Amino acid sequence: MVALGVIVVWAVTGPLFAFSDTWQLVINTGTTIVTFLMVFLIQRAQNKDNRAIHLKLNELVAAVEGASNRLIDAEDLTEDELELLHRFYTELVTLSKKDRHLSESHSVEEARSRHSDKLA
Repeated sequence: MVALGVIVVWAVTGPLFAFSDTWQLVINTGTTIVTFLMVFLIQRAQNKDNRAIHLKLNELVAAVEGASNRLIDAEDLTEDELELLHRFYTELVTLSKKDRHLSESHSVEEARSRHSDKLA
C-alpha cells in the first residue's frame, strides 16, 4: 500500500513541481525508504519460513528411528562442524554405493561397520 501511495504521489506531484531537481530528490528518497522497508519485511518473512522449515526437519530427524541426531539444529553449527558433517555424509554415500541399495545404512559408523564386515 505504501509503494502504491508513493507511485500516486509521484504521478500527481511531478507536474505540480515541474519535475524539478528537488522534486526528484524527494521522490528518490521516498522510494529508497519504501524499498528498504519492503526488503526488511520480505527478509523477515523468509527468516520465519526458514525457521519453520528447520523445526520441521528437526522433528523428522528426531522421530525417525536410526537417524543421526547430530543433524538436529545443524543450522546452529559452525562452518567447521558443517564441513565435518559434510565429509561424514560424503563418506556414507561412498560406502553406501558399495552396497546394493543406498538406503541400507543409517549412519557413517554403521556404514563403516557394515563395510568392514563385508571385507572380512
